[in-house]
Amino acid sequence: MNVLTVFLQAAGGADYSFLIMMILIFVIMYFFMIRPQNKKQKEIAKFRKNLEVGQAVVTAGGIYGKIKEIEDNAVIVEVAPNVKIKVDKNSIYADAQAQQVK
Repeated sequence: MNVLTVFLQAAGGADYSFLIMMILIFVIMYFFMIRPQNKKQKEIAKFRKNLEVGQAVVTAGGIYGKIKEIEDNAVIVEVAPNVKIKVDKNSIYADAQAQQVK
């Protein structure tokens, strides 16, 4: 006897409905939760790769500004006239208000 046969007999014989239900739940979770999250992460990574000077952005902390300089792992963001802050690239997001104006 193999292990699968033992588990099926313990679950009530050759009733495959439980196994099919568990597979169906995983498939539904994949298409409604995991796949959209991966797609969103790829879009954010693409946005961060294509950052440009002068682009309006918002930081993870909610600070709005425009990019003045781009370094390897950081971005210099101007948040007010003559006020610049250095922010990690991983905390930069697209400014939704600036994109709606276009």
